[in-house]
Amino acid sequence: MLEKLIDGYCQLISYLIAALLAVMVVLVFGNVFMRYAFNSGFSISEELSRWLFVWLTFLGAVAALRSNAHLGTDMLVGKLGPLGKKICMGLSLLLMLYCLWLLFKGSYDQSVINWDTTSAVMEVSMSWFYASGMVFAVLSAPILLGDLWRLLSGQIDDDHLVLMQESEEAPHPANPDHR
Repeated sequence: MLEKLIDGYCQLISYLIAALLAVMVVLVFGNVFMRYAFNSGFSISEELSRWLFVWLTFLGAVAALRSNAHLGTDMLVGKLGPLGKKICMGLSLLLMLYCLWLLFKGSYDQSVINWDTTSAVMEVSMSWFYASGMVFAVLSAPILLGDLWRLLSGQIDDDHLVLMQESEEAPHPANPDHR
């Protein structure tokens, strides 16, 4: 049930990211065109694009967290046995949950502080800008809690005990069949 809910909102996030990116492209391209063609521009374009980029980044981080697409290295963890990998995974999940709490608390505090402060051009409360951190924390927590539950209940096999992907630029082992 929780997995379907998480998959659903991650799919919705993917569509939202595409929409935000499309709006950003239209805003920036339109502003560049207006500046070159008519020596004017949309004053809202720069500020709104910046806000959309921040939201896009946080929402993209949720989608990447769901698919374990964040880059990392398994140089140490890869050499450990199954028990060591489980311990490292459990510790990393707990640390990530703590970081989410810190991010949520800091974003909440900034939202409260900036509730009456408005942005320079759009004149919208700056709390909306800082709320992106709270949304990220709230949407990421169920993903991490689900991973922690699967770890503690033994539902994760030994091949899936590493939570990140190696860089695609890292050298891959040679294929013995390819000559």
